[in-house]
Amino acid sequence: MAGNRIGLATDGEIARVTIDRPDDGNLMSPAMIAELTRLLNEAGSDPALKAIVLTGAGDDFCLGREPGVGGKTAMETREVVTSPILGLYAAVRGAEIPVIASVQGRAAGFGCATAAVCDITVAADDARFSLPEMTHDLPPTLAMCAHIDRTMPKAIAWLVYSTGTVDAETARTLGFVSNVVPAASLRDETESLLATLTARRRDALITCKQFLANARLMETDKAADYAGNLLSVILSSR
Repeated sequence: MAGNRIGLATDGEIARVTIDRPDDGNLMSPAMIAELTRLLNEAGSDPALKAIVLTGAGDDFCLGREPGVGGKTAMETREVVTSPILGLYAAVRGAEIPVIASVQGRAAGFGCATAAVCDITVAADDARFSLPEMTHDLPPTLAMCAHIDRTMPKAIAWLVYSTGTVDAETARTLGFVSNVVPAASLRDETESLLATLTARRRDALITCKQFLANARLMETDKAADYAGNLLSVILSSR
């Protein structure tokens, strides 16, 4: 593992990225966020890979960011706080291949947002999700940005304003968890999904991610044209 406690292991066509700070609930430091972003950017464009899986070591996925990190001016705060976090979300969205979060225990604040922004989120049935920032009168607009195209708007509002915690099954109904599995089966279920993905052609995986990212912003007829064009490109290339 790297000194900043973000690890990468390449396993065939899978990049396995681990947040490895279990004694502190995998709290993320600025250096860890920067390293995670770098690894996601590199793996996301690696032509030898078909999937990225993000996990947290220990009992919890991630309890958020280290407290007290900021800047003296708005520009400094943007440089050291907001831009790195938004850069991480952009790295997930910009990866050519699917990014899968495998979540156990608690995912709070930045951890909840990171789990939500991934393309697929597999959660153990003991997983718990929350956006507690408003307990400190801190509007979690960055976390909301991660959720904005994953979670129903009224659900985001409830998470933010109530500062409450939801279980994995509720998170699935709200849209930001893809599948809920028994805690004891989380690893096996995640590996099964990865095996399914790596059995597919990389260009097919890329095309599905592109369509999901872009079509939701289009009018229905434009989305239909886009769907037809993407499929035509794939079929004509084989």
